[in-house]
Amino acid sequence: MKYRLTVLIFVCSVFAYAAPNTADYNVNIHVSATRMVRYGDEIARHQNLTVTIDGKKFELESSDLTNSLLMLGDYKAKIVKDRHGAGEYDSWRVYELLLPDHKTRQFIVVGQSE
Repeated sequence: MKYRLTVLIFVCSVFAYAAPNTADYNVNIHVSATRMVRYGDEIARHQNLTVTIDGKKFELESSDLTNSLLMLGDYKAKIVKDRHGAGEYDSWRVYELLLPDHKTRQFIVVGQSE
């Protein structure tokens, strides 16, 4: 009986960990352009997105090499890193996008425009 209970608790914890809490993804991101970018001698490519967040335009880049294009449209996201340098004029921000299948992918802000 203890073995079955232990296995049940383990399986439930794995599923709880695998499914992100959608309430945490409270940032709306609209992807209006996407392209694959290869740097230097890399064989694989990053995703590079042109997005709108709260009416501001940003360029995001995937933190991993996906060799694919993210589909255009609206996504939910959350900020996972938000650091500022000396003063408020330098920043480092990372968003985690929630994909339709509840997988996630992190993107670094690499550009902004008005």
